[in-house]
Amino acid sequence: MLKKKKILIRIGSLRHGGAEKVLVTFLKNISPEKYEVDLLINLYSGIYIKEVPSWVNVFYLLKGEMITTNRPLEIPVKAYRVLYQKIFLWFPSLLYKFVLKNKKYDVELAAIHGMYQEILSSPQKDSKKIIWVQNDIFNVKEYTPDIIREFFKFDKILVISNKLQEEMHKLAKNDQEKQSVIKIYNPIDREDTLKKANIEIEDYPFSNDIPTFVSVGTVYPQKGYDRLLEVHKKLLDEGFRHQLIIIGDGYDLDNIQALLEKLELQKTAKMLGFRSNPYPYLQKADFYIMSSRHEGFPTIIAEALILNKPISATDISGIKDLLQDGKLGIITPNSEDGIYEGMKKFLTDHTLSVHYKKEIEQTDLPFVLEKSVQHLQEIIDTV
Repeated sequence: MLKKKKILIRIGSLRHGGAEKVLVTFLKNISPEKYEVDLLINLYSGIYIKEVPSWVNVFYLLKGEMITTNRPLEIPVKAYRVLYQKIFLWFPSLLYKFVLKNKKYDVELAAIHGMYQEILSSPQKDSKKIIWVQNDIFNVKEYTPDIIREFFKFDKILVISNKLQEEMHKLAKNDQEKQSVIKIYNPIDREDTLKKANIEIEDYPFSNDIPTFVSVGTVYPQKGYDRLLEVHKKLLDEGFRHQLIIIGDGYDLDNIQALLEKLELQKTAKMLGFRSNPYPYLQKADFYIMSSRHEGFPTIIAEALILNKPISATDISGIKDLLQDGKLGIITPNSEDGIYEGMKKFLTDHTLSVHYKKEIEQTDLPFVLEKSVQHLQEIIDTV
């Protein structure tokens, strides 16, 4: 009988995010006959908890809901959580003894780059270490070149776009370091996305006779929803009738809602908050609009392609890979003017939608589930 490979996977939480969804999709599609997986979550919370397969052993440091705001009452709870997690980072032997019960691992995987210190501090020096970079860290202030250089202490660095691979190669000091950087497409479950998109919803906010853009994502400044609302207003003022739906929550939600009201967009722009299943809204809308300042691999764009939606997206990490250098959708400069031009193109040239839908239909999308899962398994098996 084949000896199972023992794997420890670490992630902050399983709340609604691309990296979290990708991890759960991966776990649902690997073999329990080949692997024994322990999943260690810093904060036991999020919609994807219930989707973790029963054969995966789940451990956690803390339990409770994610706090995404800075209300005075919540600050002590946040401070306690941070300190509690830091103790295990400072004294990792306590974690491996009392939480993980002295188990030995063949492979330890940081499922998101934010967990790099946790895996590198592991007292198990013989295990192979893998990091999965799920964001454009080269556009995040706290990730200085010195910090990113730390990633080369891992045996393998998984990146999710050509841009990230190129940037990591620039920081590499030799061929061995370059070879440790592997581009891997995030696995997207096509059938699951289509199935969820066809569920009936009763709270779609608009009638279908006016062109409607939809955007989905955690409401953080990096998502650029402030730029999107300004562009929406500008296009309306110029006489281009259209509607906008933003789905998601996050610490910037109140600011963006306040901007929406200040610009007097209540009739044409709706913020629906978090939806565990955003796909029916994507299905009903005419276009997908991405206004992000930076991303890693925007999973939602892959899902919009699966739903055959015409897309306009800012030129961020992963977009050229996903939209195949503009063959499958509009790639705009990463600016307010860029967002404006992309939306205006769809509103003025009605043949564009038909063109992109046809291109998407005829394209063999590279992020299909089986290919990505197989690639990741090969990396784990050969590390």
